[in-house]
Amino acid sequence: MATSQLTASSVTASARNLASLQGLRLSTVKFSSFGTLKPGALTSRSFKRLVVKAATVVAPKYTSVKPLGDRVLVKIKETEEKTEGGILLPTTAQSKPQGGEVVAVGEGKTIGNTKLESSVKTGAQVIYSKYAGTEVEFNGANHLLLKEDDIVGLLETDDIKDLEPLNDRVFIKVLEAEEKTAGGLLLTEASKEKPSIGTVIAVGPGTLDEEGNLKPLSVSPGNTVLYSKYAGNDFKGNDGSNYIALRASDVMAVLY
Repeated sequence: MATSQLTASSVTASARNLASLQGLRLSTVKFSSFGTLKPGALTSRSFKRLVVKAATVVAPKYTSVKPLGDRVLVKIKETEEKTEGGILLPTTAQSKPQGGEVVAVGEGKTIGNTKLESSVKTGAQVIYSKYAGTEVEFNGANHLLLKEDDIVGLLETDDIKDLEPLNDRVFIKVLEAEEKTAGGLLLTEASKEKPSIGTVIAVGPGTLDEEGNLKPLSVSPGNTVLYSKYAGNDFKGNDGSNYIALRASDVMAVLY
């Protein structure tokens, strides 16, 4: 919203100036200083403290965005506005979407003397880290421009349990939190300790060394692991189970 101030020092109002306002329908014009003006109510004296606010619309038309380097452009999946039962969700209850479709990729990145192409392709359905990237709106849709490393994995179904981790990500099914204390007292949701133990469901292909060679991860599907508390991204599967996707460096130990 652009604001232009017309005051006595910048505009000298006279009967001649008022002629320029003939195109306005004075019965519907509102000014912050005077409220609603009626025909005949506007005089040269009125201009001495007149403030006019005019809307300026700047809407450049971009039809495409080309990511550079190892950046990826993702069309954000729309937020659900209703529950499965049809109840309309208020804005505060709508979870920020963390997935979308890849619509463009950069030329890749260089590690040492090795040029690496992006590991994701156009059309892939991906899950990305929360709060990652920069939001861009064009062609009437919301997009996210982020680094490939911020993409957690590929998800071609509607169930998070089918996530295919990328790079050094590990996908874990979280063990349920204890609902009772050792003495048998029932715990409330607020007092339950966040679990930090789970079973590895899938792992990414690994990390790249300084020469661009792939190094497999030290954990495998089926391992029970101890991981850092508050690390990674939490998800809930269609069956109500809790999952977490985190970096291999956040896995502290394998339990036997």
